[in-house]
Amino acid sequence: MRTIIAKPRLAALLGASLLALSACGGASDGGTGASDRGAQASDGGGAEAAPSSDRTEVGALSPRIVLAHDGGVTTIDSTDGATLGTSEIEGYVRLNPAGDGRHVAVSASDAITMYDTGLLAQGHGDHFHYYVQEPALTDLSVNAPHPGHVVPHGDRTALFSDGTGAITIIDPTTLADGDLGVLEETATDDPHHGVAVPLEDGGLLTTQGTEESRSTVQVLDADGKVTAETTDCPGVHGEASAQPTESGDVISLGCENGSVIYRDGAFHKVEIEGDFQRSGNQKGHEDSPIVLADLKVEAEPEDGIERPTEIALIDTRDETQQVVDLGSPYWFRSLDRGPDGEALVLTYDGELNILDPETGEMLHEVPVTGEWTEPDQWQQAAPMMAVADGTAFVVDPQAKKLTMVDVASGEIYRELDLPVVPHEIQVTTGTASGEYEITPGAGDSEGGDAHDHGGEGDDHEDHDHEGHDHEGTADEASDAGGDHEGHDH
Repeated sequence: MRTIIAKPRLAALLGASLLALSACGGASDGGTGASDRGAQASDGGGAEAAPSSDRTEVGALSPRIVLAHDGGVTTIDSTDGATLGTSEIEGYVRLNPAGDGRHVAVSASDAITMYDTGLLAQGHGDHFHYYVQEPALTDLSVNAPHPGHVVPHGDRTALFSDGTGAITIIDPTTLADGDLGVLEETATDDPHHGVAVPLEDGGLLTTQGTEESRSTVQVLDADGKVTAETTDCPGVHGEASAQPTESGDVISLGCENGSVIYRDGAFHKVEIEGDFQRSGNQKGHEDSPIVLADLKVEAEPEDGIERPTEIALIDTRDETQQVVDLGSPYWFRSLDRGPDGEALVLTYDGELNILDPETGEMLHEVPVTGEWTEPDQWQQAAPMMAVADGTAFVVDPQAKKLTMVDVASGEIYRELDLPVVPHEIQVTTGTASGEYEITPGAGDSEGGDAHDHGGEGDDHEDHDHEGHDHEGTADEASDAGGDHEGHDH
């Protein structure tokens, strides 16, 4: 039975004593916009947002880059690489978009805690005022033993605990008010490494399984009634949202015998050649019916790590897939989507491959790092990327470099030195709806390095991609959990 928590959309659930923000780091003159609720505390007693004296009004906006590393989280400015703040956090830290374009969900130490990147945008009729403040690790936290996937979808975000099977659904628009915004609490039948996706009609898609095996995906209505189910998804892992149909959401999930797609109220199986194909890491785009996925075909790789060179472009309209060989391996942190649905893959040869998802045609091959290989342990740092505001932010941890690539043109327009050796990245732009134009180069002291992506973008998971505000999907994000053959994430 699903428990729906009846509460006003902006009502606080936690006392102010539990929600005080703990700011850290330094202020910046550049930054990005955020929810227009960011300057006000909620009426329900949540923690007050930073007072106006702690905020700086700016005339234009630039993304902020959040890096997870040994010892915590560091936020830097995308215009000049300046460190804006560092929060010390014990344990291995993972990052996911929270769903509002401003906060990042930090998974560590059996909890998922919201990190405020300090980006505020206040709407005034037909225009916005933009503010920046210090990044802060908040006390907005969900107890989640073995924290797993975090999936923003639509106007809700699902937090999954692998250790208990607990699923917490929040309204991310309330985070700026110091309110965790819990809308619903439920759980799977047994704990397992799973995932949940809030659906636009109020339903919930979730996996079912145990620590030993998992092969079931269900769709539940608000009363907990199963309205659709498949048991033909062994090793189910990851999810991606694709372009919806008139009937509603389209969700693809990775299995070990070919992906399964939820569409038009039912599950549909993608046919594959052979008996084994694992696509556990997937990236979707709300305006594309194609899902980008990894493609592994070795059930038991010799050294425990399969290093595929092929990717799958899954067509959710007819449950088919196109296989593209990139000629060089990649890993689970290599995949993302561009503002127009472009398929992005970062390969061992140091190139960012930008493909047309419909045809598989290579649009751009951009050298961005030196040659590299996947580490033996998935937790170790290796090249990775995030996409936001039409830009691919590519990290070379060993060189402590970040390269910014315009996805549309394939041109490198900025390189930054990093203050830490990161193992994960998220980029926030301050808005989850893309309702105002963002100018990434606005913080440059000289105009020559400005990078303008043009006008307003389309609205997107998870992951995840709103035109010029492409938070890691929400959907994956979005694969929120990551993946490795030896250690299934």
